[in-house]
Amino acid sequence: MTWVRFIADFDFSPAALGGRSTTAYKAGMVLNVTRECADMAVRAGKALAGRKPRKDVAFEDVSDAQADGR
Repeated sequence: MTWVRFIADFDFSPAALGGRSTTAYKAGMVLNVTRECADMAVRAGKALAGRKPRKDVAFEDVSDAQADGR
């Protein structure tokens, strides 16, 4: 699971379900999503990878290497 901030609306259909299910994410949402969803959204330019937000700090964008903990 990966934290992302959606910067544009994004519809995600997991490959494991053969496209039979779609989740709509709205711009501005900050969520913990599957790696598959995060990768697709970031590649499409619809989300930024980040770290778990703290209540007192704004969402912190990170590169893939930092998000993976490498």
